[in-house]
Amino acid sequence: MSISRREFLRLMGMAGAAGMMPASIFAAMRQPTDLYEVPKFGNVSLLHFTDTHAQLNPIYFREPNVNLGLGYAFNKAPHLVGDKLLKHFGIAPGGIEAHAFSYLNFDSAAGKFGKIGGFAHLKTLVDRLRTERGPGNSLLLDGGDTWQGSGTAYWTRGKDMVGACNRLGVDVMTGHWEFTYLDNEVISNIADFNGDFVAQNVRVKDDALFDYKFADFDGFNEDEGLAFKPYVMKVVAGARVAVIGQAFPYTPIANPGRFIPDWTFGIQDERMQTVVDAVRENEKPDVVIVLSHNGMDVDLKMASRVSGIDVIFGGHTHDGMPAPTIVKNAGGKTLVTNAGSNGKFLGVMDLDVRGGKVRDFRYRLLPIFSNLLPADKEMQAYIDGVRAPYKETLDEELAVAEETLYRRGNFNGTFDQVICDALTTVNDAQISLSPGFRWGTTVLPGQKIIMDNVMDQTCITYPETYRREMSGADIKNILEDVSDNLFNKDPYYQQGGDMVRVGGLDYTCDPGQGFGKRITDMRLNDGSKIEAGKNYVVAGWATVGSKSPGRPIWDVVADYLRDQKTIRIKKLNTPKLVGVDNNPGIAEYRGA
Repeated sequence: MSISRREFLRLMGMAGAAGMMPASIFAAMRQPTDLYEVPKFGNVSLLHFTDTHAQLNPIYFREPNVNLGLGYAFNKAPHLVGDKLLKHFGIAPGGIEAHAFSYLNFDSAAGKFGKIGGFAHLKTLVDRLRTERGPGNSLLLDGGDTWQGSGTAYWTRGKDMVGACNRLGVDVMTGHWEFTYLDNEVISNIADFNGDFVAQNVRVKDDALFDYKFADFDGFNEDEGLAFKPYVMKVVAGARVAVIGQAFPYTPIANPGRFIPDWTFGIQDERMQTVVDAVRENEKPDVVIVLSHNGMDVDLKMASRVSGIDVIFGGHTHDGMPAPTIVKNAGGKTLVTNAGSNGKFLGVMDLDVRGGKVRDFRYRLLPIFSNLLPADKEMQAYIDGVRAPYKETLDEELAVAEETLYRRGNFNGTFDQVICDALTTVNDAQISLSPGFRWGTTVLPGQKIIMDNVMDQTCITYPETYRREMSGADIKNILEDVSDNLFNKDPYYQQGGDMVRVGGLDYTCDPGQGFGKRITDMRLNDGSKIEAGKNYVVAGWATVGSKSPGRPIWDVVADYLRDQKTIRIKKLNTPKLVGVDNNPGIAEYRGA
């Protein structure tokens, strides 16, 4: 099925007024007879994936049933879930695409359609698309969060993923969790990477410039104090394409700054505008794109404030958006995309570039179903090889899941609850706190929970646990601080994760309130009210400041699973929510 250019332009005009590509365009652009049939359009093809979190093999991954949008974000992508998301993008319920983009009927659909992702299957699709578009007519972009998220990535310090990306043919990447390795490991991995690593917003601190230990690194610019190349120019189908990097701006706040002591980050709109203007003036590009790890809400705001960008390929918030959002700014319009996570999707942006500018576009976000795409043999051999030394450890059977274990969502998922219950049980604590990471794979009912699954949920470079006393006031302050990060009305004050997960604790949350007023009525599981001046025994992990003294979280969770043998969540510590009854970012909520 196809639409005429005249009809496409008419609908695009409607989209400009609405600020979003309408569902009719997305529906018309899909090819139902072949999920991966993407007709060639224009002359420049940009392929984009992000947030794979080191998932080399196919996995299950459940999309969220809670992704609240408040204020400016109410009833807008990416804050739509379930049938509201399907209706918005014109996706028919019950089919393979509905399963890819929503949580609906997840268990039965996962059994029917199989696993998603896997670098060997992604390689097959990338090669097919690049062949169809012809040599020199495409770029493959990696939005970051690639080197972290699995046991093998942790044990090889990200080297397994660098090798996989080289074999995949990645041309350009930026980063976030990449910076949670030691700075010398980051530099070593970038040196081994065959593509270009770009980040215009990472600078070397002034006090480190005089005797900078990476002064011989190719990306370092002493005059401007930049740690990495801010952008790279590529020629695609004869067109000059500028790719500007935007690394995660809050890295030293959300992750341990002690690993990267000499670098500063930030959103830096003014600097981004300066870079865009300089690139436009000096490089004379036909296309300017930003490869971003801001998170989609931040990208939408940046697109409204910075002009001269044609497309932002976004990541960090793991939003699988079937169509780009069109954002107006002083210089015209910018397309903003986000390509999901865990190797589940590949974005395909085809541009018609003529006369020094983008004239038209087509976009598809393709789900990677391992049952539909054969594994590339060479890539699979590489994957099997890098996993071989750790296979016995990863394959250990710890317990059996009696219900779906997942993470993704604004509040506790069932696998989060397993982690919290492990902390309270093994460490003999009243309350447990676990960070609201958005990565982590899904385990289906009846499936054996193996060590590989535990590592997928917990594998970071600061995994140490703690057990300490905290006052009720301190616990409330933690919940208030994280909820402000998640629900602040200004996206520039959001860091992109989800709410801290809790065990042994219930509370009421009113996301629409201001700082310090969202969290009320905190109670222990037995119903007793949390008192501000009373101390409670709290267990947790992943401290961003100083290193905690306890064992790695995966050892704690593994011990708990070995002892339990079967897992069904007895109590899911999700808050009672206030003021969200008509919010399209919540469905089938299992609240307190």
